[in-house]
Amino acid sequence: MNMLIEMKAVSHAFADGSAGLHDCSLALGSGRRHALLGANGAGKTTLLLHLNGLLRPNAGQLLLEGRPYDYGRRGLAQLRRRVGLVFQNPERQLFSAQVEEDVSFGPLNLGLDEATVRARVASALDAVGLREYARRAVHHLSFGQKKRVCIAGVLAMEPDVLLLDEPMAGLDAPMQEELAALLDRLAARGVTILLSTHDIDFAYGWADDIHLMASGRVIASGPAQAIGADIDALDAAGQRPPVALALHAHLVTRGVLPAGQAPRSIDAVLDALRTLPFQPLMKTST
Repeated sequence: MNMLIEMKAVSHAFADGSAGLHDCSLALGSGRRHALLGANGAGKTTLLLHLNGLLRPNAGQLLLEGRPYDYGRRGLAQLRRRVGLVFQNPERQLFSAQVEEDVSFGPLNLGLDEATVRARVASALDAVGLREYARRAVHHLSFGQKKRVCIAGVLAMEPDVLLLDEPMAGLDAPMQEELAALLDRLAARGVTILLSTHDIDFAYGWADDIHLMASGRVIASGPAQAIGADIDALDAAGQRPPVALALHAHLVTRGVLPAGQAPRSIDAVLDALRTLPFQPLMKTST
């Protein structure tokens, strides 16, 4: 597998002496969907900030396509063109009065001509379903719409890697479905995606690879099916098993479903049940 970004034995301590990362290693396969899970304080946000170059390690190394990160001004500018980060709180990322202005900020800083900037902004707003909101005041938007504007601002930079810190937080179910569909479209275009989440069920159903964090380290990485079934690793990261996996195992034990590859979602379990022959309930005599 072609590894686009690699984090090798990275440690980071904050100014107050608290450790954010400790001997942390991670590899992101190019064009894959990655989910990062861990309890609060595990270091997920700190890891994302390192991948984007906003934090610099005290020890260890980060590589982009096999080359060490360049923390000079030009090197960081080039890095952030390729590795975009969407913060959990959109208020940290929005600073223009109008949607169109905010999304155009990054491309303008790249020195692109006006026609190219307009095209990128339009494409990015189309991708997040906000084309008609281009002239809308940012402060009039809902929380979910603000998150999508933040994503559009990153997409307008046309990054190779999209990092998202708890993107589902604060979104209702329909908005979560829309965002998942958007991420799928981006992955289909070859964008490498890493998102942090507390939702093991979403991660298990959506991601190609899952990475588990605890105490500032990635303690397990691998295909979603393998990590989802690793009870010990999940427990060490403060995560429960995916509901779809647990339900499927129970139905297999009861002889309701045949053994085999476990479904990735509750909907898939229900689909498997629907394929079973209909057996009416036996009536008991009185």
